[in-house]
Amino acid sequence: MSEVRVRTAVFPVAGLGTRFLPATKATPKEMLPIVDKPLVQYAVEEAVRAGAELLVFVTSRTKNAISDHFDRSYELERALEDRGDREKLALLESIVPESVHCVYIRQSHPLGLGHAIACAAPILGKDPFYVLLADDLLYGEEESGALLETMKAIHARTAGPVLALESVEESEVSRYGIVDPEAVDDRTVRVRRLQEKPRMGEAYSRLGVIGRYLLTFEVLEALQGLEPGVGGEIQLTDALSRAIARAPLHGTVFDGRRFDCGSKIGYLQACVEYGLTHDEVREEFRDYLGEKLRFLVDPKRR
Repeated sequence: MSEVRVRTAVFPVAGLGTRFLPATKATPKEMLPIVDKPLVQYAVEEAVRAGAELLVFVTSRTKNAISDHFDRSYELERALEDRGDREKLALLESIVPESVHCVYIRQSHPLGLGHAIACAAPILGKDPFYVLLADDLLYGEEESGALLETMKAIHARTAGPVLALESVEESEVSRYGIVDPEAVDDRTVRVRRLQEKPRMGEAYSRLGVIGRYLLTFEVLEALQGLEPGVGGEIQLTDALSRAIARAPLHGTVFDGRRFDCGSKIGYLQACVEYGLTHDEVREEFRDYLGEKLRFLVDPKRR
């Protein structure tokens, strides 16, 4: 098996974030913080750990805060240096390593994930690339980029695109792209067919596609000229279905902890989980939650 390097990661961040209005009226949903880092930074760190050197952000005209976050802030850096605050200065400098480069591309129309990836096609070339959706926050060991590394190893064996999959509740299949799987081993499947957000009772399986992809040039070609699908959007699922004829499609089942931070409950759960492990606040936060739980059990406590 030859070694495969995946140097590029695409971040589709042009969505409107309507589920978090009014908070996202002026602030991109990807910039909502989990304790002290925005969602999109967690995804960037995951990609960098998996070897990505070029980060491609597909944005819209309302998402300037994202490019500002990953740019230098000379005034702030100078102020911290004058104060001698080396710790916070190092924190700023670590947001993007010097060896990593950021590129920003505008998605002029909100036509879905497939369209967003197609917008990045001119700079992707023919090499494989990652796609990460910042809404899906992977917790624990997966922050190290382990899932992306697993996907890269599958691609090295198969030469085709690879999807991250998760077993979802039957009542939730209509929120996901669902695959028709053929087992390869305990965590790997070959994908025979896909369907986008099927109705309950009509799904091929309960394996849903989550926000991590390793895609190939065949998928970019399949996106060209693709007609709008479900919701009037250019669906990546449709392009993957097209590409199966030219390149085998596989998936790996993610068995870690994922927070759907595109939903309010998922976002709140992530804030709690990360707060309980954050070096600076975990003890005080644990005490606070413990007191709240005691109050829920005994409302007479104050």
